Amino acid sequence: MALHRLSRKKQTKIINNIDMTSLIDLTFLLLITFIITMPAIEQGISVRLPQAKSDVLPADKKPNTVSLDVTGKVFLNNTEILLDDLEQTLGVLAAEDPDVAVLIRGDERLDYGKIMDVVKILYKVKITRMALVTQTE
Repeated sequence: MALHRLSRKKQTKIINNIDMTSLIDLTFLLLITFIITMPAIEQGISVRLPQAKSDVLPADKKPNTVSLDVTGKVFLNNTEILLDDLEQTLGVLAAEDPDVAVLIRGDERLDYGKIMDVVKILYKVKITRMALVTQTE
């Protein structure tokens, strides 16, 4: 008697989907890593800025004040002046006293370029003692 082996054909199921759970976990891990590290990369070098106190101005030398209002008008010591005249006047002041001090007061709503025009004039007439005036908080 011959023994026949009973064989069943195994039905193989084709898997037509991939388990995405591990890939999603990896994606979120990378996302969180980049979110944490990007601000550190953008800032670059961490610098601790020094604190400083300004020197007290001598009582005999009153600093000149250049003020710019919101419309862009320029004032030298509370007197309205044109930029060309400001250059000539500050040039005379710098020739008389090389250590003349100038304070620049600009309205916060004013375009930054207007204030830089005044700084350029100070640089042109070789005034080295200048400061931008701010309001304390």
